Amino acid sequence: MEFSRACRAGAESWLVDLFALAPHAKFLHGESDHCWQRLRRIARANLSPLVLEGRQPGGQLSTTTLVENYPGFPEGIDGPELILNIHKQAETFGARFTYAEVTDFDGGSKHVRIKADDEWLDTQALIIASGASARYLGLENEEKLIGHGLTSCATCDGAFYKNVPVCVVGGGDSAAEESLFLTRFASKVYLIHRRDKMRASVIMQERVFANKKIEPIWNTVVTKYIPDEKGEMRAVRLRNVETNEERELDVACVFVAIGHDPNTKAYRGKLDMDADGYLIPKKLVESKYPGVFIAGDVADRVYKQAVTAAGMGCAAAMEAERYLSKLEPHS
Repeated sequence: MEFSRACRAGAESWLVDLFALAPHAKFLHGESDHCWQRLRRIARANLSPLVLEGRQPGGQLSTTTLVENYPGFPEGIDGPELILNIHKQAETFGARFTYAEVTDFDGGSKHVRIKADDEWLDTQALIIASGASARYLGLENEEKLIGHGLTSCATCDGAFYKNVPVCVVGGGDSAAEESLFLTRFASKVYLIHRRDKMRASVIMQERVFANKKIEPIWNTVVTKYIPDEKGEMRAVRLRNVETNEERELDVACVFVAIGHDPNTKAYRGKLDMDADGYLIPKKLVESKYPGVFIAGDVADRVYKQAVTAAGMGCAAAMEAERYLSKLEPHS
């Protein structure tokens, strides 16, 4: 008997849920490269995986301008191109793709169950790779301004802001990369950071400081978005955290790069997770439920690299394959 199959990838950090259905099927719920690594492995094992791609197929890699630390690409590769290549490779081995969003989970039944687009689906194995979504500032009218001069994706929206000033909020590698990318289009890029120095890697800091289009604004936070009469971003209000001095800064767009939150809402109270919502796996990729596996940024709050996520994805796929193979004589 074959059970319902589904997979979702959603939210801002691109989620992909992959199910392992039927005696040979599996569902994978995950994001980014680790999802595709698992998917390729599963497909090659003839497990007929189905990917639910959700709202943002490709995850965080799909919004990355240049991936320089992924093995096999000495000159680096654009994130979207890498995702497309992995997607095609997975399809070559029989993986299927569709769209849905997972909103609930039940691991205590005879079969693992997930709710996707208001429909409950049964599966014998599930890999959770739902990744993480971009974090915003939580200011007034924030949701209304997203897409109207407020975004978390420079590669998605940067080209819309040619020859105008913009700002990036953050101080890590993501903020540095966003700032550098935006210099291709914007007339000026203000890098706003609440501290007096960046947290980014040394090489990224050097690139930022060497670019004359980027102007860091230290010890400062954004306290208000200021739209124009059409509802588009016109300026931001800034506050110096040391002097409390406030001022307005004219910008056409605000790019927020202050980290991510794990996409684990569907699993709250049902799977082990820490105070910040990151899933806590056992033995690298296992959960407390048989047949439910975990991989990638949904559980990794330390490394957060495509290559480490891919490794976790491969491990999860191998464990899921072994689990399903033990069930076959009884299915």
